[in-house]
Amino acid sequence: MSRKQEKTILNTIINDDCVKVMNQMEENSVDLIFADPPYNLQLGDALTRPDNSNVSGVYEEWDNFESMEAYDEYTRQWMTAARRVLKEDGALWVIGSYHNIFRVGKILQDLGFWILNDIIWNKVNPMPNFKGTRFTNAHETLIWASKNPNSKYTFNYEAMKALNEDTQMRSDWSIPLCTGKERLKDKNGEKLHPTQKPEALLYRVIMASSKVGDVILDPFFGTGTTGAVAKKLGRNFIGIEKDSVYAKGAKERIDKVIPVKNELCLEYSSKKKQPRVPFGNVVERGLLNPGDFLYDATRKHCAIIRSDGTIKNEVTEGSIHQVGAAAQNAAACNGWVFWYFEDENKELVCIDELRQQIRSEI
Repeated sequence: MSRKQEKTILNTIINDDCVKVMNQMEENSVDLIFADPPYNLQLGDALTRPDNSNVSGVYEEWDNFESMEAYDEYTRQWMTAARRVLKEDGALWVIGSYHNIFRVGKILQDLGFWILNDIIWNKVNPMPNFKGTRFTNAHETLIWASKNPNSKYTFNYEAMKALNEDTQMRSDWSIPLCTGKERLKDKNGEKLHPTQKPEALLYRVIMASSKVGDVILDPFFGTGTTGAVAKKLGRNFIGIEKDSVYAKGAKERIDKVIPVKNELCLEYSSKKKQPRVPFGNVVERGLLNPGDFLYDATRKHCAIIRSDGTIKNEVTEGSIHQVGAAAQNAAACNGWVFWYFEDENKELVCIDELRQQIRSEI
């Protein structure tokens, strides 16, 4: 597909085989991929509850493979095609269960992807183990990987921290299964898709690893959770789904999504990277001078400033960071917050105020 053709498939669902479609797409054309491939559950006989009623499992043809080797080959095919369309600084998420995620992870690494995290999706309302022969299967695993070790992938750290009430987001996510009104049903009131993912899960994935306006590809689109959340958050999507019933349900669902109209609401917390300021700049500008003294907050430690921006005390010499670490017998030190100077009133002032002054002028 040419770039012009690529634009025509933005925010659409392609009802076709994902390997075929991805191999026709332009290389390095998508920013993020979320893949929810077949798990190859190998369920065998139908599952029943203690009252002999049937459990709604995954028995669809698309989840059945004749052997592990056949599943591995299919995984390698779709993942190779996905890698081809992913931008150099893009990233891929793939979700699975214990049935397939270890095989998926190996193939991912074999193809050159660089694993950034594995995320545990802790299902707070899992289906119980009715037979009582194993632990209740209460989680799935997501692998987050960049295209290569040097990729400058997107990670909205501050946004994730804000989403988690100003606490660093961990790699274990407690999110309920998709239920209630969010769950798509067919005309008989049955689940349209057996493994529909909750929007809360995709919300976190998309918020964490993409920017407004990015293109997100979902090669196993199913009922369109990725597209629904992408539309809501101001991202573009490309959905590929082989099953026409799923594709139709996904389109109807996404058509009902109302995107955020106020672009200011799509902004999120981001720590602006501040320009680096060497301590030597403070000396060059005459904010402090050679021969002036620096002190720690308790005046226990003291060092003299030299003309090249290094400092020296009775034990050692070096940068403000090196001498600060040596003074505390520590492995490292942020000299900007450790050292103080005396103002004209002999009051101690943190040297970081001088750094902020310089930054404001850059």
